[in-house]
Amino acid sequence: MIELLFVACLSGEPQSCRDRSMIFTDDIGLMGCMMGAQAQLAKWAQSNPGQSISGWKCRMAGVDGRAA
Repeated sequence: MIELLFVACLSGEPQSCRDRSMIFTDDIGLMGCMMGAQAQLAKWAQSNPGQSISGWKCRMAGVDGRAA
């Protein structure tokens, strides 16, 4: 499983951030995650108004070290 880990912050309070993630199947792979991440994050941002994404990374799901 591949995880797209990202940090979402409130637009009005940029210091108020939370780690979030999306999980994909292994057939996407890390390169597929990297190539499709911006489109997925744009969809997420559109459905979560008032929040902005401050950073992201793709990795194998279940790996420790949550900060994006």
